[in-house]
Amino acid sequence: MVKKEFRAEPFPLAYEAKSTALVMIDMQRDFVEPGGFGEALGNDVSLVRSAIKPCEKVLAEARKAGLLVIHTREGHRADLADCPPAKLTRGGKTFIGTNGPMGRILVRGSKGHDLIPELYPIAGEPVVDKPGKGAFYQTDLHLLLQNAGIKTLIVCGVTTEVCVTTTVREANDRGYECIVPSDCVGSYFPEFQQAALAMIKAQGAIFGWVSDSNAIVEGLKG
Repeated sequence: MVKKEFRAEPFPLAYEAKSTALVMIDMQRDFVEPGGFGEALGNDVSLVRSAIKPCEKVLAEARKAGLLVIHTREGHRADLADCPPAKLTRGGKTFIGTNGPMGRILVRGSKGHDLIPELYPIAGEPVVDKPGKGAFYQTDLHLLLQNAGIKTLIVCGVTTEVCVTTTVREANDRGYECIVPSDCVGSYFPEFQQAALAMIKAQGAIFGWVSDSNAIVEGLKG
């Protein structure tokens, strides 16, 4: 058993490479590129695009280290049968399922629903399509992780206070240890990002650990 550790707050996190996975949350065109759902809601996507370069660095090192890498995408069936009616009108207008510059917004198979080229999956990296905020809700993510013997999750992606923290909380309840590199997650609201990260690491890592891309890369290199 070879134990390594990541520098993190509130204290270092010990891990084993063979039981660690990188989960890249919703780095989709609809959320991080101009013309997508995020911008349609009136957000400045440059605030979340700042996470792309750090994510690239962590993703490259995770692949070198042989970690399981899993990507998630939030979106819905073409008939929207899996989308709660209240979700269709969030923000005061109907966006999900309507036509946008990159196809139907947050509908599986549309250009906007797809992952960004900078972080695109390679062969052997599962993509989990999820209808909700959390990556465990109505998906087979837990099964994939269990089958691979995973105990520790490096969680990156967008947005910090919504899909990232929801996934971290779901993972925590299922017994996984989660570490979130702060520069590998992004929010349209800087104050939400700060608060969300503070809540994760509060009270002795109540939901998980907070680190950064450099510490994750250093930890993976050992």
